[in-house]
Amino acid sequence: MSLDQTAKSESATEGTRSRFSLSQHMNEISLFVAIMILYIVFTTTANGFLSFNNQINILRDAATIGIAAWAATLIIIAGEIDVSVGPMVAFISVVLAFLLQWGVPTPIAFALAILVGALLGSIAGALRAYFDVPSFVGTLGLWSALRGTALFVTDALPVSIGRNDTLDALDRSFLGIPPAAIIMLILFAVFTFISRKTAFGRSVFAIGGNAHAAFLSGISVSKIRVALFAIAGAMAAISGILLLSRLGSGNATAATGLEFDVIAAVVVGGTSLSGGRGSMLGTLLGVLVITLIGNGLVLLGINPFFQQVVRGLIIVIAVLANIQAIKRSMSRNKS
Repeated sequence: MSLDQTAKSESATEGTRSRFSLSQHMNEISLFVAIMILYIVFTTTANGFLSFNNQINILRDAATIGIAAWAATLIIIAGEIDVSVGPMVAFISVVLAFLLQWGVPTPIAFALAILVGALLGSIAGALRAYFDVPSFVGTLGLWSALRGTALFVTDALPVSIGRNDTLDALDRSFLGIPPAAIIMLILFAVFTFISRKTAFGRSVFAIGGNAHAAFLSGISVSKIRVALFAIAGAMAAISGILLLSRLGSGNATAATGLEFDVIAAVVVGGTSLSGGRGSMLGTLLGVLVITLIGNGLVLLGINPFFQQVVRGLIIVIAVLANIQAIKRSMSRNKS
């Protein structure tokens, strides 16, 4: 082969790699564009959208969705689903409020709340891993049990905690940034590292791609499934702690519909519902898209019931886009 032919071959290979890399990140690029468009639209149509206080509210709302969405991303990459997030957050806020009422020191109460969340999440994981109960059914049962229990023990009334300096600090901005947003970004970095750089993260992708093949290759599929749902429970507990700091009371009716916002953010972020594909960056951008839409619709005075219609349409459109992306990927692999 001549030098010219070699150079042309290398150039073609680099061009192919460049196009492939661009196609891999097309979803993130499109989400960046969508976020810019949303900012332009709501800035021109919604009074006060760009105000400092509203941007702080956007960060707080994004943190509520995002912290739970990091764990949900891993679960969906593994080919599973978790619909118990909202009641889990509300239940943990109630548990924590009672612990503080009983005089448990705040750091210990936080640790116990996270432990309770992890244990509850592991129940759904064990049902899936060891009893072959579909994760949707297992977490739906947990959804009902947690919501019902929280409403029963509180009579659907808020559980007041009084003044608590630690919780007050969690709701006080630091250099203009809410602590909840800082915690969300720290956890984002942690989950990004786990998903990309650890054997656990690679195992999650392998299970989502083909659970049987992952098992034959020596991956403990059952243990990883339990661990994923336990992690999701712990993340929901952290969201519950932040919710308590924001509301000042444990509330069994709080976080209603949060699970749908979390799933929508993950799917909008490009994570495949069939498993095996997804990224934390995509989920982060999906969280921002869902949060901005919700915030903008509220400022525009859109009927709350119609907002649910919009969220439903977002999920359906995201799933359709997801399916088309999978089909294109399969056609590229065949060619």
